[in-house]
Amino acid sequence: MSFLVQYDLLLYLAFGVCVFFVSYKWLPSFLRFAYDKTTSSQKEIIEIIEKMRIQKDHKKTVMYLWLLSLAMALIPVVITLPHFLVGLSIGIVSFFMTWVGVRSVMRSLWTRYCYTVVEQMLEGMVLMANGMKVGLSVTQSMERVIEGMKGPLSSEFTLVLNKIKLGMSVEEAMREMAERVPMPDVIMLVTSVNILKETGGNLAETFAVIAETIRSRQKVESKIRALTAQGMMQARIISAVPVVIIGLLYFINRSYAVVLFTTALGWVCLVIIAVLVIIGGKMMRKVATIDV
Repeated sequence: MSFLVQYDLLLYLAFGVCVFFVSYKWLPSFLRFAYDKTTSSQKEIIEIIEKMRIQKDHKKTVMYLWLLSLAMALIPVVITLPHFLVGLSIGIVSFFMTWVGVRSVMRSLWTRYCYTVVEQMLEGMVLMANGMKVGLSVTQSMERVIEGMKGPLSSEFTLVLNKIKLGMSVEEAMREMAERVPMPDVIMLVTSVNILKETGGNLAETFAVIAETIRSRQKVESKIRALTAQGMMQARIISAVPVVIIGLLYFINRSYAVVLFTTALGWVCLVIIAVLVIIGGKMMRKVATIDV
């Protein structure tokens, strides 16, 4: 430890040289990259809100996102005072991580929305098949689903019918639904309806087959989720361990934890920890994720 303290000045100098070189070489590119990422995250969040048809003012949503990210950037600056540079560095990371976190949450909500559509399709296809058997058209069968069910599927069918009433063809309206909810079962439904409307065929039997296919797929997916749930939980726990240990050390013996945030060696250790946690989390998540 005394050896490291003795050469701490050299570490500061080396760290400063690295920061200067990186700033001189890649700062404009980094700022452009950060601006593009922030803008793309903002657009993606707004697009997901529109797809889920959440009635929110876009300007207010953007304002709330910026206020949240700025608040998350300001909190580390206040906590780490009087070490302003340390707080500023953590605050910058927190600012961009807030955008990434909000985008990840919205993606998760949208994924759950899409899976809910697929889960409701099982009952919806049965209703549509029964409607086709008694002589109803595709649009009339959709109206039966809307009347008998609530949730994302009913909302999607309502949007399809509204577009048909405005003059769009059934094929085009269904194709847009597949683009909004790009799930294999939805694409299978849209493709089947469009092909059979052009070539002719038994739509009632097709809907029954689709319902059976969805039922079989859901059984397989439920088994896979049960088998991979433990691996996903282990990945989350292991990724959170370094953060929890640093937090506990800060409250138990603050003088030891402060070294990580106030010395060049500590900054290097934090960077190494962050990189290893990200790489490990990505690898464990990839191993535990199985596409059906």
